[in-house]
Amino acid sequence: MVASSPVVVVTGANGLVGTAVCRALVERSARVRAVVRRAGSAPVLDGVTEHVGDPADEDFAREVVQGADAVVTTVHPMGSSREVQHRVGVEGTSVVARAARDAGVGRLVHMSTAGVYDRSAGVGDLAEDGALLPEGSGDYPDTKNATDAALAQVGGLTTVLVRPPAIMGAGDTSVWNTLRPQAVGDGERRVNPAKTFAWVHVDDLAVLIADVATGAVATAEDAEGGPVAGGTTPVVVAGEPATWRDYLGTVTDALGVAPEWTDEPVWTGQLLTDRARRWGWVPRVGLAQAMDELRRGLTTRA
Repeated sequence: MVASSPVVVVTGANGLVGTAVCRALVERSARVRAVVRRAGSAPVLDGVTEHVGDPADEDFAREVVQGADAVVTTVHPMGSSREVQHRVGVEGTSVVARAARDAGVGRLVHMSTAGVYDRSAGVGDLAEDGALLPEGSGDYPDTKNATDAALAQVGGLTTVLVRPPAIMGAGDTSVWNTLRPQAVGDGERRVNPAKTFAWVHVDDLAVLIADVATGAVATAEDAEGGPVAGGTTPVVVAGEPATWRDYLGTVTDALGVAPEWTDEPVWTGQLLTDRARRWGWVPRVGLAQAMDELRRGLTTRA
């Protein structure tokens, strides 16, 4: 366990996940250094102090991690060019990790993604040891896989790669509650309804990240019991089973448009969360609640 009031650095603290993580950390009596690029954009919460700067800047990274017990990295510019994703995601996150190691920080918790796994048609259920997508699978999975690999090379640091699928949760920058529904409204609504829609609510994701960062999840010799001290441990987090009929059906119904169902072969497996559950994590937000939140948000905006 770390100190009763641990100091935790959170990069990307003004994003959907970063904000939820800051909130969960404060609930655990942590003192949070919220790293943002724009002044005045950090969450306004007791126990949170804003630190404005680029975490990829070595001098800034060294300064902000000094005396911290843990670092949480959430920054990855999905949708940007491959060059930008590599520079910010792979190189920038590595700068933070090395600074954390050199400062004697106990843990680095990195928000990876379940999008690094091969979820092709015919692939069954997936756990942490599932096959990763090969290089050339796309800018996002390629750079996320490269980030994970780079972090594994930073020795002397206990690193946890948290791998969520689609992250549900209300917010202007939320991909699945705001941005993807906008694309659906613009006509992008073709999918096999039986295709697995793997998801997790941002609040449940933040709980696991905060518990790992604050030491509520103790290290262990084996990854099934907790993060491996001095090693790199992936952990999958996902909510209850769902399909694209659940997600796209909710979005199209709220928007008043018709889905375009197809019948091509698709992945129908599940992401297995046995490891996360053995670490004590239990998701609180069910599918019905997540879809209701999604529907309410779309109806209100409409």
